[in-house]
Amino acid sequence: MAVRQRLAAVVALAVLAAGPAGCGAAGEPARSASPSASGDATPTPSSASPTWPAKPTDRSPHGVLLSAQLAMQTARRAKVNYRLGADAGSGPLFWQPKTALQVKRSTQAAAEQLIVVDTVAYEGGDAATAARQGGRRWERFAGAPGPDGHREIPYAGLIDLLNPVVALAAATAEGITAQYVGEDRFEDSAVEHYRVTTDAARYAAAQTQLAQARRDGLRAALAPGASASLTLDLWLNDKDQLVRLQRTGTGEGGARLDDSVVYTEPGGPLSVQAPAEADTVDTGTRSVPPTAR
Repeated sequence: MAVRQRLAAVVALAVLAAGPAGCGAAGEPARSASPSASGDATPTPSSASPTWPAKPTDRSPHGVLLSAQLAMQTARRAKVNYRLGADAGSGPLFWQPKTALQVKRSTQAAAEQLIVVDTVAYEGGDAATAARQGGRRWERFAGAPGPDGHREIPYAGLIDLLNPVVALAAATAEGITAQYVGEDRFEDSAVEHYRVTTDAARYAAAQTQLAQARRDGLRAALAPGASASLTLDLWLNDKDQLVRLQRTGTGEGGARLDDSVVYTEPGGPLSVQAPAEADTVDTGTRSVPPTAR
């Protein structure tokens, strides 16, 4: 990757028609879906790509991160391998046009596996759940209705911390200065390393597409001990796709934030499948609190 040549080049970049959201923008073509055994439709890859108005920009650090925001908005999905405090796991994440997540935890958690399909979630997939539920390995619940009457997306706090477009919206917010650090190697590929300094309040405020309750939860999750600053390190591949994100910060009393998310197969042939109805117990409606540290 000829980094210096790329930084000097001028390219055409599309302006985002909409910020990162749990659901697609109005008028966006719907993703094809395949029904699960329980009858729930789950996202599957679509060949349709949104059309964005074109706008020229440069290859300054800010311009490159804008390009990365567009690249990940267009990708709509990726595999994530994450560590957020005491929680870690991996699996596919869809952020457009509907929210979907399927992760297997690699650390101790209340549920070994978690599946989210829009406003419905499934927890379990393990022997402990089966023992508790008479042999059925999954507990199903719907998100509670929010103040606007629409159902919440379960585990929205976790999804907002994993969503690459949310991180890139924070990195390109007004008044934020991006720094080019240099070229690194990541998983045998050359990547470009960028760094942004912000804080939890500005990070959350940049997410204008999220409801206020979700912005408040995101701010709280990113400010352990009321941390005054937050550093974002972002590594991009030669397609300007985000391949690694690291968030660090130190708060009062030594409380420390150290999150890491690795993204693979952006835009790849990924799917999220709901469990079979016969293996599921419906537990009703639940409101899941924001991600805790």
